[in-house]
Amino acid sequence: MAVKVRRQRPRRRVCWALVAVLLADLLALSDTLAVMSVDLGSESMKVAIVKPGVPMEIVLNKESRRKTPVIVTLKENERFFGDSAASMAIKNPKATLRYFQHLLGKQADNPHVALYQARFPEHELTFDPQRQTVHFQISSQLQFSPEEVLGMVLNYSRSLAEDFAEQPIKDAVITVPVFFNQAERRAVLQAARMAGLKVLQLINDNTATALSYGVFRRKDINTTAQNIMFYDMGSGSTVCTIVTYQMVKTKEAGMQPQLQIRGVGFDRTLGGLEMELRLRERLAGLFNEQRKGQRAKDVRENPRAMAKLLREANRLKTVLSANADHMAQIEGLMDDVDFKAKVTRVEFEELCADLFERVPGPVQQALQSAEMSLDEIEQVILVGGATRVPKVQEVLLKAVGKEELGKNINADEAAAMGAVYQAAALSKAFKVKPFVVRDAVVYPILVEFTREVEEEPGIHSLKHNKRVLFSRMGPYPQRKVITFNRYSHDFNFHINYGDLGFLGPEDLRVFGSQNLTTVKLKGVGDSFKKYPDYESKGIKAHFNLDESGVLSLDRVESVFETLVEDSPEEESTLTKLGNTISSLFGGGTTPDAKENGTDTVQKPSEKAEAGPEGVAPAPEGEKKQKPARKRRMVEEIGVELVVLDLPDLPEDKLAQSVQKLQDLTLRDLEKQEREKAANSLEAFIFETQDKLYQPEYQEVSTEEQREEISGKLSAASTWLEDEGVGATTVMLKEKLAELRKLCQGLFFRVEERKKWPERLSALDNLLNHSSMFLKGARLIPEMDQIFTEVEMTTLEKVINETWAWKNATLAEQAKLPATEKPVLLSKDIEAKMMALDREVQYLLNKAKFTKPRPRPKDKNGTRAEPPLNASASDQGEKVIPPAGQTEDAEPISEPEKVETGSEPGDTEPLELGGPEAEPEQKEQSTGQKQPLKNDEL
Repeated sequence: MAVKVRRQRPRRRVCWALVAVLLADLLALSDTLAVMSVDLGSESMKVAIVKPGVPMEIVLNKESRRKTPVIVTLKENERFFGDSAASMAIKNPKATLRYFQHLLGKQADNPHVALYQARFPEHELTFDPQRQTVHFQISSQLQFSPEEVLGMVLNYSRSLAEDFAEQPIKDAVITVPVFFNQAERRAVLQAARMAGLKVLQLINDNTATALSYGVFRRKDINTTAQNIMFYDMGSGSTVCTIVTYQMVKTKEAGMQPQLQIRGVGFDRTLGGLEMELRLRERLAGLFNEQRKGQRAKDVRENPRAMAKLLREANRLKTVLSANADHMAQIEGLMDDVDFKAKVTRVEFEELCADLFERVPGPVQQALQSAEMSLDEIEQVILVGGATRVPKVQEVLLKAVGKEELGKNINADEAAAMGAVYQAAALSKAFKVKPFVVRDAVVYPILVEFTREVEEEPGIHSLKHNKRVLFSRMGPYPQRKVITFNRYSHDFNFHINYGDLGFLGPEDLRVFGSQNLTTVKLKGVGDSFKKYPDYESKGIKAHFNLDESGVLSLDRVESVFETLVEDSPEEESTLTKLGNTISSLFGGGTTPDAKENGTDTVQKPSEKAEAGPEGVAPAPEGEKKQKPARKRRMVEEIGVELVVLDLPDLPEDKLAQSVQKLQDLTLRDLEKQEREKAANSLEAFIFETQDKLYQPEYQEVSTEEQREEISGKLSAASTWLEDEGVGATTVMLKEKLAELRKLCQGLFFRVEERKKWPERLSALDNLLNHSSMFLKGARLIPEMDQIFTEVEMTTLEKVINETWAWKNATLAEQAKLPATEKPVLLSKDIEAKMMALDREVQYLLNKAKFTKPRPRPKDKNGTRAEPPLNASASDQGEKVIPPAGQTEDAEPISEPEKVETGSEPGDTEPLELGGPEAEPEQKEQSTGQKQPLKNDEL
């Protein structure tokens, strides 16, 4: 046994060493494990992150705000985002793009394109003949698609998240409106690719909101179904969702909470923006009336003035939510004319009367799709900024027939928090408490195909077939297989939307093409020729509606089967392998037993004598006839897809867009670097000019030196104002380096004089303590002496040399003028202190670890008795405890190791919406005694 133990120890060391290395690698990787979510609203976006130690946090932007306007200003040589772009909307409205998400996945003839042009006439939209879509024409040189603009915004959101998380981030969950169809969802995914983001999932914003609500109320969910209605009116649209919360049993984790989307209703254009546009029109009319007799131009023809009016309308809508009336006022609205007008809440409600009539519409749609009544709804919860309008709440409360509307959710941040929880759940870096999400298909999808049938002998006709692939309000993600049984040659089929009768005529026009894809199959006939003796099991098409709600055709296969009878003597390799393995563990007959002529004998019984179904067992020498088995052959079929709704960008065009955005980002970074260099140069000039008049700088410099530096600084300031405008980053950095070199000696002399008092005081303190220590060491009796004469002489020599160096250097420094380079340097003082401290620490450590010598015995061979008047405590051996510990203190036990059940790299499950911060790792004692500090001597 001893030998075995000795052999196992090195293996354990190697094993633990490998584990330590792996853990170290995982800990190093954990610094870059972070995921983000982007709640992409029409007017503003919210970004959230999860990283180790930071569970679910909303990202603050550069202005320290929790939400950022979705606005981009594009100029020839610069870009602006967020609040900076919003301020540019007044100065340059044509180049400032907003609400561009309304154009995603839309072709030029879509009514929403015309609506966008009517709302924002300052933008020039051009036609893309290849995809039948539109572009923003900023100038003759600048042209961007809506996907490219969204890609810029997503890239900017990632930069905000990375700055906040202090690490790179690539994985993201992005919210989209639940009413986005396949073309719109694919457009968002392409924009994310342009931004270099890896999309873990496109999550419907109403689902993200429902998930956030459930995660933070996990304890309130039980086996009884709870039906909650979320009414979300944002800036651009309104969505009503019915969600059922319930505890369900899962195969993987037992009983877990689940949310199921039961019903959805929406209005694509009902939101706060339309209310603001009505107010803007009202304000424009009032301004024109005030200038009626002055032959002034219509304010509507001035884009800058209309941008000012839209901003004021936004503010006015917010104020009127809490006040009965308010004064709208804009300085210098147009032609340096100020505008001032009083608007009441009653006027505002009259302007939007038809909009408020549409408020109950999404509620009815949601109830119809869920096949539920209002009596089954427990609570109606408000989400979205536009629900703060009092009239919206009044109409909605009447429509749902409840006593009150729920306002117990953060209307602005719920979707972002739900999306980032989902991001953490999908990421491999985190473990979260499971929350089952069953989203629902809004637009049904079906497969259509035509085949020839023989209705009567010799009479053939074509029959059109439809098979529902994903039904309305059916759950997803989901995979489906459609089998075509009556084809033996190449054929085509079509993937289209199903019955969209729940949409109105105008919504159908906005929806776009109801035909998705034509699938052309090639190789069906060849597969039948390849397996003529096999029975066809049909052509199987495998479809996938993934977590993002995006449909894909994974593959198409031609499947054949035939019956194969195995020979009784044949024994498969797997069977042989199974018998061999079982024999090793005591099963079956071992080779040794066969060689010895022994066999396993079973006692006969009634059950043993009869075979299956009462058939007598076969004679011993007769082989069993195995039943026939099915052999399955699968042949991959070639697929050609013809996209009918909106063609995706070709890979070469997508690569060009990616490069275009990367170039813009690089240009922005270079601009920021240049601005930083210019600011650093300007700040250095200003600060140094000020320092030249401070006493501490004048003390160590001559007037001629200061005049030279001041002249160079003034020249650099002039250069920065004149030629510096066109200077490159390199030129600015070189100019700064030149000035720093000029002032280097001056700054050095000032800094050294600042350090002298502290460094010299520390040196004197160390010299005094060292001298006292040496004096005490020499007074130790010879019988107890632990230091050698050489050791004490060496310390004495270092002390004397340090005293001598200090006195000589101070004397030499006193002779030098303050304007010259000093000979007393702080780094030299530190070096002398380190050398002296090293000698003292050596002796201190020796004293700590040296055992005391035994006391000499008297002539009779017994220890000397203590004095008669000695106390009981004096008679025992005196032990001086370490500093900070009493004599009777118990020894400190080694801390127990805590075993965790999580895998390396995983954090603890998220509690109520976020991963818990991991406990701090305390440093374990190494068992080595630390040297005493100098002030403990």
